[in-house]
Amino acid sequence: MRVTTWSQAMGVRTLRDAHEAVRQLRPAPDAPLRDWRDFHERSAAVYTQVADVDRGHHHEALYWVNRDTERAHDFAQLIDRAIRGPR
Repeated sequence: MRVTTWSQAMGVRTLRDAHEAVRQLRPAPDAPLRDWRDFHERSAAVYTQVADVDRGHHHEALYWVNRDTERAHDFAQLIDRAIRGPR
């Protein structure tokens, strides 16, 4: 399955397909911090949707929701520090 948009990723129905979709939409390693924050926010949304439909992998999908939510938060803090500068 080839995924090129987050709308397509939101349509996946299994955890395996979610992993593949998210992998295909991953930003470049040197992408701006905002791209990485957005990626993790959107990835968490995909896994949230999958947790509801792939009941056999519900708890594992919730793990990925939590992981990506935390990473999005970490990137948001990095962005905030970059804007405000060192304290």
